[in-house]
Amino acid sequence: MYRRNFLKIFGLTMMGSAYSACSEKSQGHIATSSKKRVVVIGAGLSGLAAAQELHGHGHAVVVVEARDRIGGRIWTSSKWTDMPLDFGATWIHGTQGNPLTDLADKINAKRMTTSYDRATTYNTSGELLSNSEEVNLKNFRKKVFRELKKAQKEDPDVSIRQAIEPLIRQFEESSESNRFINFILSGEIEQEYAGSTERISTHFYDSAQKFDGNDDLFVQGFGVIPEFLAQGLRIELGQVVKEIQWHQPPIRVITQKTEFLADHVIVTLPLGVLQAGKVRFIPELPQSKQTAIANLGMGVLNKCYLRFSDTFWSADVDWLGYISASHGEWTEWVSFNRVANKPILLGFNAAEWGRTIESWSDRQIVASAMQTLRKIYGDSIPEPIDYQMTRWATDPYSLGSYSYNPVGAVPKMRQELAAPIREALFFAGEASNEDYFGTAHGAYLSGLRAANEIQNIS
Repeated sequence: MYRRNFLKIFGLTMMGSAYSACSEKSQGHIATSSKKRVVVIGAGLSGLAAAQELHGHGHAVVVVEARDRIGGRIWTSSKWTDMPLDFGATWIHGTQGNPLTDLADKINAKRMTTSYDRATTYNTSGELLSNSEEVNLKNFRKKVFRELKKAQKEDPDVSIRQAIEPLIRQFEESSESNRFINFILSGEIEQEYAGSTERISTHFYDSAQKFDGNDDLFVQGFGVIPEFLAQGLRIELGQVVKEIQWHQPPIRVITQKTEFLADHVIVTLPLGVLQAGKVRFIPELPQSKQTAIANLGMGVLNKCYLRFSDTFWSADVDWLGYISASHGEWTEWVSFNRVANKPILLGFNAAEWGRTIESWSDRQIVASAMQTLRKIYGDSIPEPIDYQMTRWATDPYSLGSYSYNPVGAVPKMRQELAAPIREALFFAGEASNEDYFGTAHGAYLSGLRAANEIQNIS
């Protein structure tokens, strides 16, 4: 719906001395009299990008992080020493012109490419789709997105589920047609945007822009990017921010342990944490910002990695789809056999189903996953030798995976979320990026923007 704003991206990327600052720490080029004290709240990608940029210009920067690690929603597990796994952001989505591609090239980070051309889909009985089923699925995909495009031209805005209700009503709930529709809604919308189609805005669900190119993942995990950006920074881990007093200088950032004084504060708290009111602002944030926080949506996309002794699935396939009898249950999988030569499957669970299973035990989640895999590959397949999984909705320092646009939200609200307040408070994070919300590159670019806003203060 929106054309890419090349000038905006070009300007942010060109100002990114974060690319070089990590190796040129001694060359701060701001006069001492202009040196500012900046507290960055959050050591995720946006916070580290902003901090590195300002640090490279000679400012006194401290990053305050609640967790005992950096990265935020970029979190690489090293439990399996031969295969680092990403619990959060995994892919550079669209490598052409993407600033994260430039960062990865800067540090010579090795990458692997998964391809949607290497995909296969199984029906509810666990059999490969027949030619006729593939044709039916393709036709339903056209019908679903035709209905959505039509609804985008009509007022008022409604949820995606409401927009395609005329199509859904044509079929019995237990019919194959209904399962095909749910598969499309789950695999192509809920797992892309992390929200429920009962809530996602038809008008604005796809309002983010995209980069062209492949989807690449890191051989050593996405964590190599925050590790690079963190070099030379003062980072205070285990500091849970409780209150920000910004009514007069100096600004006071109060944690459960101590307080930090600043001329400027960059807030990169995830939308879910802002919505939960975990941090008290004194005075309260402006009403426009509160409205944006309340109306934007924080979605959920959880991962379940299963490791087996051997590969029992198609060796040359990257993506596996399953048309579940129940909406959203284990509909999408990624194989790491071809790209990494490892017998590992990754199952996704998004939106309401993703939230629901967070209350289950690990064993229950694995058993549910195996029930689906045995439906496809037979009862004789082995149990996994190990597993790893996420629970982002109940993670206290994120309370969700990434943001989306629900009914009642408009793109301008992300501008309101991003807007600085009185040259005191600045805001970054993927939810504040109107053009690239829900992405790692969106978070990164928002951090550069916030740093630039501080740089431009005379």
